[in-house]
Amino acid sequence: MPKGKNGKPNPFRFNLYWMYGLIFLMLIALYMTNDSSNSKEVDWTQFQRYVKENTFQSITIYNQKRLAEATVKPDRIGTVFKEAEIANTGVAPKIYTKIPSADKFSDFYDKAVAENQIDTQLRFEEGEDLLWSFLVSIGPFLLIILIWFYLMRRMSGGAGPGGGNVFTVGKAKAQLFDKDNEHRITFKDVAGLAGAKQEVEEIVSFLKNPEKYTELGGKIPKGALLVGPPGTGKTLLAKAVAGEANVPFFSLSGSDFVEMFVGVGASRVRDLFRQAKEKSPCIVFIDEIDAVGRARGRNTSMNSNDERENTLNQLLTEMDGFGSNSGVIILAATNRADILDKALLRAGRFDRQIHVELPDLNERKEIFGVHLRPIKIDESVDTDFLARQTPGFSGADIANVCNEAALIAARNGKKFVQKEDFMNAVDRIVGGLEKRTKIMTDEERHSIATHEAGHATLSWKLEHANPLVKVTIVPRGKALGAAWYLPEERQITTKEQLLDEMCATLGGRAAEELFLGEISTGASNDLERVTKQAYAMVVYFGMSEKLPNLNYYDSTGQEWGFTKPYSEETAKLIDDEVQRIINEQYARAKQILSAEAEGHHQLARTLLEKEVIYSEDVERIFGKRPWLSRSQEILKAQEKEEQEKPKEVEGENPPESAALPEGKSEENK
Repeated sequence: MPKGKNGKPNPFRFNLYWMYGLIFLMLIALYMTNDSSNSKEVDWTQFQRYVKENTFQSITIYNQKRLAEATVKPDRIGTVFKEAEIANTGVAPKIYTKIPSADKFSDFYDKAVAENQIDTQLRFEEGEDLLWSFLVSIGPFLLIILIWFYLMRRMSGGAGPGGGNVFTVGKAKAQLFDKDNEHRITFKDVAGLAGAKQEVEEIVSFLKNPEKYTELGGKIPKGALLVGPPGTGKTLLAKAVAGEANVPFFSLSGSDFVEMFVGVGASRVRDLFRQAKEKSPCIVFIDEIDAVGRARGRNTSMNSNDERENTLNQLLTEMDGFGSNSGVIILAATNRADILDKALLRAGRFDRQIHVELPDLNERKEIFGVHLRPIKIDESVDTDFLARQTPGFSGADIANVCNEAALIAARNGKKFVQKEDFMNAVDRIVGGLEKRTKIMTDEERHSIATHEAGHATLSWKLEHANPLVKVTIVPRGKALGAAWYLPEERQITTKEQLLDEMCATLGGRAAEELFLGEISTGASNDLERVTKQAYAMVVYFGMSEKLPNLNYYDSTGQEWGFTKPYSEETAKLIDDEVQRIINEQYARAKQILSAEAEGHHQLARTLLEKEVIYSEDVERIFGKRPWLSRSQEILKAQEKEEQEKPKEVEGENPPESAALPEGKSEENK
């Protein structure tokens, strides 16, 4: 409630709607009191005398009201009205009276006509509706007012506090999550992201106890930028910071500043920071800040970006304008930090960049634990197994897997979600829905089986290729066949590992040429991946013999990008190197397949019979792989521990050393 000058609550505050109500009441009063015609009311006896004297030009009888309305003849006005009662309005004077009933008046009128031979015109009506008369008189004004209100609300878009007029179009559209909000999100609701949580915990500590840092001369950070791939939980982490700090939280998107009106973006930035200062200490979270924070001056010949650049300029001014200890901290999220303006990333605005990466094995296990809480599962579901089967999945992907598994189980009429449902959900998300009804000829099925068997054979025989999990020739999505692998979670990749992966990817095309004598369009996706990988090896990673230790990629994203950062001679050399690398791995793939032709044919026949084969089937044909990846060593160690458990005393806890192999897996992503 607003307060007056003396500090006491002031219940009365001017509102523009009061003016509208006053105008409406004045219109009603004018209608009720205004009578532009000369008229007066007489009694029934006097009215009868006027009728007999042929004073009236016409008489109207309203049956429902039992009212008679008579218009006086011009030459008889002086006998009915006094001179002071007549106004020169140009309207014929009228006389009103109450009648006993329409039937009695009709008898009286017939008798008067017979005796006095009057020429007054008579007509009967049911009666005039006052409400309808009022609407006819006031309706146009009401319609104009309603249209005006509608247009004002449409122009403002309902933006800002009290968004009912055009003046609120420049108000910020930030959604406020107050500290008293019931749906608070804390760090307990955010699984994984251990490193990012450790960094933002300091921001929470600043907000809870700022004096601890300011007493020593330190300054509270003004902003932190959350950078990471989509779906990793940047927005959720920002909400958890606000929930832990127990402070107001303003949330809006970068596109909320963009509007068709010139200058609205800068106005909304000013209004946002004004609201934030009023509720400090607080957090302002801007999601997808690259919508307004893109580097300036990219298209100087075009004026289409002027409004966005003005908004960015205002944002830069506001972030560096308020006091350092005002308690307003800016959090922003983007997955395109390389295109942001340098002035936005400098110290004093966004002091910190917090990288929110894809979850590793242990973090995926925690995320599965969060999303499995509301799902009814049985004992066959193991979070460790699910975490190993979903490498490269983000938090949003894992949530989608859990939801898809529940839908698949419900579709099959199950009471619980089982391990098989989760595997089918992963397959559907990665490869698409199975299309067993797609019509294919026997030649096409044989070609697909040969192609997929080539991938499986090479992935099994190459040391650094990703371990095979499953191969199928059942069409999924746009693919006619698919193979699933379990890649190692590693942070760096060597040249030998890249070459082995390329060779395994080319195994399908090599098998077609070697065993069928012709190639098909089924390897288009494989060739696309190999070409990009070889190009990255030459241009980005410096793994070429003729162009060693060179990198032509600008990670800052500040270059113009209209021309290549190398000459035409270098471009020709790059193309030659890419072609050489791919040709070498293709020849290597054909050489390995030629040596393993019998195993490949047996694997292809098994695929045609079963349509789906697993790593056990490949191991039965080729034997065990001579190389075990680090993740496979961990799995073997875990299986060994499981086998040794029954030998222990019943009820005794397993030794702590049993958890060591899994803990070491984080070092070998």
